Amino acid sequence: MNYYIITGTSKGIGKAIAEELLQDENNFVIGVCRNSTIQHKNYRHQPLDFSDIPAVEHNLHKVFVPFKDAERLVLINNAGVLGDIGYVGEGMPNERFEFVFDVNVIVPAMLMNTFLQVYQSLQIPKVIVNISSGAGKYPIDGWASYCASKAAIDMLSQTIQQEQHVRASDVRVYALSPGVVDTAMQEHIRESDAAKFSNVQRFRDYKEQGELASPEEVGSKIAWFLNNTDKFDEVIVSVRDM
Repeated sequence: MNYYIITGTSKGIGKAIAEELLQDENNFVIGVCRNSTIQHKNYRHQPLDFSDIPAVEHNLHKVFVPFKDAERLVLINNAGVLGDIGYVGEGMPNERFEFVFDVNVIVPAMLMNTFLQVYQSLQIPKVIVNISSGAGKYPIDGWASYCASKAAIDMLSQTIQQEQHVRASDVRVYALSPGVVDTAMQEHIRESDAAKFSNVQRFRDYKEQGELASPEEVGSKIAWFLNNTDKFDEVIVSVRDM
């Protein structure tokens, strides 16, 4: 059995990836999120609130359980938040930076750390995929915390992969950008005040001109990627490469 531990499976890209993978009876998905929206014999929901770091720490043992029949193990850190849109120094509450980094960086780091520790002895293929963003490579005004958090996840992915090379491990780590997808995050972006985000009209145009990919389309491409990771040598990858 191939086991996929996926965060944020209640909606959007995470749900689409899970549903695509569950079409194969040889796959089992553990969905880690607050709400369960998938009903399938090969799906297990593990409730977790990523904004509550102590609760995450105390419940990691429920996520990373022994899989005696595992032939492949995959961790997909998909859950993420955009956070408040606005300029730094112009009324942005300090605690909102903490919230974004907790969900987008700290929890994924904790999950990767535990995944590698728990399954280190298993001599089977192991893959980590962190859902990243082009925003981690290019600054976008009004998105300081999101851009910085995605840049952090990119570097975290690259560093962990380098460590695995040093240890002569066969673990593969990727930071995957899904592109511009029609999700709830995009709705939040389109509702932004232009005074706090100068490019808001461009994102409204994406929707009006039908340039947003559907979660199902992206989920299908990511599922294909997961079955073809041997074709990708670089840590930083994009759905556009597929």
